[in-house]
Amino acid sequence: MASKKPHAAPRQAAGALEAGLVIAAHGRHYLVQAGEQKLQCVTRGKKSDVAVGDRIRFARTSPNQGVVESIDERKTLLYRSDQYKSKLLAANVTQLFIVVATEPSFSDDLVSRSLVAAESAGVAPHLILNKTDIEEALPKTRERLQVYSRLGYPVHEVSAKAQPEETRAAFMPLLQNQSTILIGQSGMGKSSLINLIIPDADIAVREISAALDTGKHTTTFTRLYRMDEETSIIDSPGFQEFGLYQLSEGMLERAFRDFMPYLGKCRFYNCHHLNEPGCAVLEAVQSGEIAPMRHQLYAQLVHESSQTLY
Repeated sequence: MASKKPHAAPRQAAGALEAGLVIAAHGRHYLVQAGEQKLQCVTRGKKSDVAVGDRIRFARTSPNQGVVESIDERKTLLYRSDQYKSKLLAANVTQLFIVVATEPSFSDDLVSRSLVAAESAGVAPHLILNKTDIEEALPKTRERLQVYSRLGYPVHEVSAKAQPEETRAAFMPLLQNQSTILIGQSGMGKSSLINLIIPDADIAVREISAALDTGKHTTTFTRLYRMDEETSIIDSPGFQEFGLYQLSEGMLERAFRDFMPYLGKCRFYNCHHLNEPGCAVLEAVQSGEIAPMRHQLYAQLVHESSQTLY
């Protein structure tokens, strides 16, 4: 099929730029799906601003390698950042599934930060409670999750190992026509869920690992599995921290959906909702309308956002 000349590709003298979907990332190396082919692409210079889920234009440098020339406009971008650097999680996702479990105990801080990240990025968050077969820990875990379900966040109870068929049946309608990323701490059973949904996931991971030359046992890269043209699921490595230094104070207050009814009702128009008199948010915390844990997180995130990003 004859290729058309690109409109603007100053670095690409011969041949057209090709379109591809980034399905895995490791450092500055990316695995790109272009039609039926998977090929390895790199960025120019030291730039590594490409995310799994990005639709890109690349210039082929050999039959199975290329250079990323541009990134198509993103619908959404999820990332986390500490005081010094940012880490891209995924682009163009529509849903964020936060996987928690009855055992081991999960971090409320990580869950809450993930919810804030989703809200600020315009991505729909869901909580997935796995290992519901561990019945002795179930009541306490459900109680901990009530703070989120009361805010309107869906909580889906599954047991990937004890009830695989029921779990798969519960998941499939949620995933249809969506681009979904799964995140969570290590030990929550995220891999078991992925293997249920994508039966060949282990084979795919080995292929990706070989293609990106990350070593036989390395699975610390984010990867995307396409289920059909409109449906994909992204698995990310387990992590224990979720920095949100990139969010300004104004972005933060709007990312707490429990704050929304009270914004604009404070005595001072530029209220920080920390210790000001006549603050509608603080009054809601005092009356129990906003959980103290949520306000404490907000205060911590405001403090973090005031630190300089380098």
